[in-house]
Amino acid sequence: MLERKKMIHFTLITTIIGFMLAVQFQTIRQPVVRDTRDIWELRKDLKQEQELQHRLLLEIRDYEEKLHSYEKKQSTSKETVLQETVNELKQEAGLTEAKGAGLVLTIEPFYPDNYVGPITETVSPELLKRLVNELNMYGAKEIAIANERIINTTAIRDVNGVTKVNNRKLTSLPIEVKVIADDVQSLYSHLQVSNILDDFIIENLQLTVSKPMSTVILPPYEGQVRVKYMKAVKAEKEEN
Repeated sequence: MLERKKMIHFTLITTIIGFMLAVQFQTIRQPVVRDTRDIWELRKDLKQEQELQHRLLLEIRDYEEKLHSYEKKQSTSKETVLQETVNELKQEAGLTEAKGAGLVLTIEPFYPDNYVGPITETVSPELLKRLVNELNMYGAKEIAIANERIINTTAIRDVNGVTKVNNRKLTSLPIEVKVIADDVQSLYSHLQVSNILDDFIIENLQLTVSKPMSTVILPPYEGQVRVKYMKAVKAEKEEN
């Protein structure tokens, strides 16, 4: 009986040791992957995250103030509040003229003196999309390309070799891109060191950024906004 207990204990200890060795071997086979970014890349990423967090906090504060204003005005005039809401939604959707501090970017041909090759007559949809993404990332509030307002449903695409923004063809250069931002100076500084400038040079184009301007006017979106996945509902009668 004693020999059997010893055998059980020996087997149990052996199993535990084997399990520990297996775990250690698996850990050695799968080393921890280290972050290889240098201190400048980490600082840049941290700054972008802080700016994004700051913009989100400002938006949350703005929505909280609107909600408080709606609750305060609701007791006075529901019709007035509703009309103000409609106007604000139109403005946010890009259906009204926008005016504010901003920048004007100019896209034009760029060729070295010794250049021999095809002549670029327009800008590709992919490059325009990268530019719009870059502007949005650095705080652009409203954008218009060749007087075509950029909204959530805007399509930038190639149609038979011609770049189209919304339904307008971009057939010649130069092209102006107008931008409105809350912090124009910050947007301007980011663009001065952005890789997007080199992306344009690669395609034989030059992107020139104006100095911050106190007033930039963007036209409203003039196309038809198609709303999908929504339908009107019948309003319930209010109880007196």
